[in-house]
Amino acid sequence: MTGDLVISLDAMGGDHAPDIVIEGASIARERTPHLKFLIFGDETKIVPLITRFPILKGCCEVRHTDKVISADEKPSQALRRGRDSSMGQSIKAVKDGEANAAVLAGNTGAQMALAKFILRTMPGIDRPALASLLPTSRGESVMLDLGANVECDENNLVQFAIMGAAFARTVLGVAKPTVAILNVGVEELKGSDSIKEADRMLREANIPMDYKGFTEGHGLGRGEVDVVVTDGFTGNIALKTAEGTAKMIASLLKKSLLESLMSKIGAFFASGSLQALKNHLDPNNHNGAVFMGLNGLIIKSHGGATAGGFASAIGAAIDMAQNDLAGKITNDLKNFHNDGNDNENDNKDENVVEMTIKEKQ
Repeated sequence: MTGDLVISLDAMGGDHAPDIVIEGASIARERTPHLKFLIFGDETKIVPLITRFPILKGCCEVRHTDKVISADEKPSQALRRGRDSSMGQSIKAVKDGEANAAVLAGNTGAQMALAKFILRTMPGIDRPALASLLPTSRGESVMLDLGANVECDENNLVQFAIMGAAFARTVLGVAKPTVAILNVGVEELKGSDSIKEADRMLREANIPMDYKGFTEGHGLGRGEVDVVVTDGFTGNIALKTAEGTAKMIASLLKKSLLESLMSKIGAFFASGSLQALKNHLDPNNHNGAVFMGLNGLIIKSHGGATAGGFASAIGAAIDMAQNDLAGKITNDLKNFHNDGNDNENDNKDENVVEMTIKEKQ
């Protein structure tokens, strides 16, 4: 597979695996004809699915394993027994240089544990962060962390900002992204000590971003900045609140449009605009969160994503691989002169990594 863009897939992860994974791969292949796949999982289930899609002929290599990480498996358990699983093998393919990126669905905690252990964190990064795109009234914004780190200090937040800015330049194509820290107010005196210190550090940073200070929750939907930085606890709540609000609005709008004959007529004439709104808010069209800060590209798909949603996650992996996201982060870290940001995780053995994961549970 040398010379081709190769994506490794865990065919057994997610609510509707392996069907959605293989169908999603066929959609991605239509969009990117030179794409090839390394697919890990039960070959007795995977191979018959591949034959249904002629476009996948000759571009897939299936590697059999009957070991699968379940949705309810704890990260510590996945770390002990999961390296030979479809999830672990798909991540290892990135480490071994066989794949440019891996796309996984399913157990997020297990993905983080295995990815961190197998790939290790990049020099200058203390903790990986989960980043994704959020739909806004301006288009899309990057937000991180979305759940990988419940508690963060100022160094973590600064590193998240650096990685998020690189993500925005790579995926959104913004040369100098605007960046802000999510806070309870925009005044400099508000927030925890770690947030205020991260704010000070970022104002002095020598990296390609336009740092704006603090933003509040109501600014997320407006897309006030290109990159929103926060800890994983707050970020995960904000993300799920936004998704729930979008679903509520869609439900209320549909109910209102069906209440009377006149509203139904209005809906008919506005069908094009309503469909555009639905597409913009559909999580499947923004699918593909990345574990940032690792020595390799690992993209997480929603476990309940449709085939189109899984294809979107593959598309995100392609963008990041082709535009050298890791290289941009490395260069930005070199330009950020801050003693104490050295990576302390490179030499951790398995027991230390597992202990860290248990502490987070």
